[in-house]
Amino acid sequence: MPSRYNHILMLLGAILAFVPIVAVDYLLDAYVRVKEKDIVQQSVGAVTSQIEIGADGAITALRRILADSPSLCTPTFIANVQHEIEASLTIKQVLVENADGVQYCDAFGQTLRYSPLSASLPMPGQTETITVVKFGDMAMPALKITQAFGQTRRVSAFVPLLGQTQAGLSDAMSTAALLRVALTDGTTILTVGDPTAFDRRTTSAEFIYAKTFAGELPIMVEWGVPFAMVRASYADLDVSFTIIACLTGASFLLLSLQYARRSAVPAFDLERAISRNEIKPYYQPVINLKTGELVGCEVLCRWEKRNGQVVPPGAFIDYAEVTGLAIPMTLSLMQQVKADLGVLCKTMPEMKISINLFEGHFRDGDIVEDVQAIFGGSSIGFRQLVFEITERRPLANSAQANSVIAGLHALGAGLAMDDAGTGHSNLAYLQTLGLDIIKIDRVFVDMIKPGTTQVPVLDALIAMSRDLDCEVVAEGVETEAQALYLRARGVLHAQGFIFAPALKIGAYKELALALHAAKEPRRRIDAVVASAA
Repeated sequence: MPSRYNHILMLLGAILAFVPIVAVDYLLDAYVRVKEKDIVQQSVGAVTSQIEIGADGAITALRRILADSPSLCTPTFIANVQHEIEASLTIKQVLVENADGVQYCDAFGQTLRYSPLSASLPMPGQTETITVVKFGDMAMPALKITQAFGQTRRVSAFVPLLGQTQAGLSDAMSTAALLRVALTDGTTILTVGDPTAFDRRTTSAEFIYAKTFAGELPIMVEWGVPFAMVRASYADLDVSFTIIACLTGASFLLLSLQYARRSAVPAFDLERAISRNEIKPYYQPVINLKTGELVGCEVLCRWEKRNGQVVPPGAFIDYAEVTGLAIPMTLSLMQQVKADLGVLCKTMPEMKISINLFEGHFRDGDIVEDVQAIFGGSSIGFRQLVFEITERRPLANSAQANSVIAGLHALGAGLAMDDAGTGHSNLAYLQTLGLDIIKIDRVFVDMIKPGTTQVPVLDALIAMSRDLDCEVVAEGVETEAQALYLRARGVLHAQGFIFAPALKIGAYKELALALHAAKEPRRRIDAVVASAA
């Protein structure tokens, strides 16, 4: 067996040694896409920033003018208008007119020539409206920012869409680059290059492309460049990449041959670590966001080597699942959980313990008997157990998987979907699992920033959980703003660094008992009040 293993390893090493050489074009394409994508993102960001600065400056100036002027078209009003124009780099004119376009006054006593190029659109969160116009002889389209004054009059500030001419903008762009600025209703404002190229592209691979919106303005900016054009400019790197690939392949081949000679078995000795109980459970508290009580924990794990090194789960979990070692590792963790939390579960009978299962457990089928053998007759009741499955690797819809789920439910244990929202599961699939808990992944919780009032994806996940009649647990909660946002939307349970990281058993027990002791006086008071009533 060792000899056969070495032969396979040497053959595999020889094959892999040539992969970098064959993959030069793919690597270079990927490098070009990443680098040019960043350049395109910066370019489109610069354009949207200019548009935002001009519009925001006009809004601010209009509000100052109206706040400092008792009425319109008076000497004080004109003086305020002229002061704002002199102080601004972008405002070209301020006009007072009625709804029919009859002009009353402006900054310089002239009759303004302008014509609308778009409908007037509202700006979210603002009282002003925005219209794209042709302003006088200016080649660049202008933005007309308008504030209503009373029932009939309108006060408008005019700012150019961008600070340079269209010709200057074209000169500053790279060869074959394309730019399109449009309103969100589809009205095109400005184009540089062949704008129809955006519409003709059949695949995203043809273009390095970016699109973004100008803040809260109803304006979007598209920027793109044909991939073939930018790829041609990197031809000189082909030789460099080829040399690097040859050196890498040769080095890999030598290392694999040397490893095959010196070792007949894998050096990654996870199996021995499991037998030595080096895979230790760590407990991350789950907190009630409404009461602050500890309601349970998720059992995570670390590899505590004998030399004192602590290996995080990301370094070995995938290996354990691929090799089938995840099953004995889970059994070892459950045995340790029983020893660690037995007394605490008796003291806190409502505490829930979440244990992660892997896809292999649902193919093996023995997990139900294992749970019954380990926790049956212990101080930890089956109803205190919750078994988590991840949405990143959905279960096969097989009779064996359904049998395991039914068996766990029959014991009284709960079932939770971990990493919810990160996979591709649909509502119908989730309904077939008989879930009790949906655990929202931290990637969605991270979308909550200070001042955030709405996170549509997260809100949809919460609503979906309610539709499934499932309890919701939020993972990765790290800030007070996140906790308050979740609580306001009815999410009661959460875990994350704002409360505590994954703890060793000693620290977890100390925290659990302290929180339990803190709530007992309140419970006694509630009981007395209830009996008196």
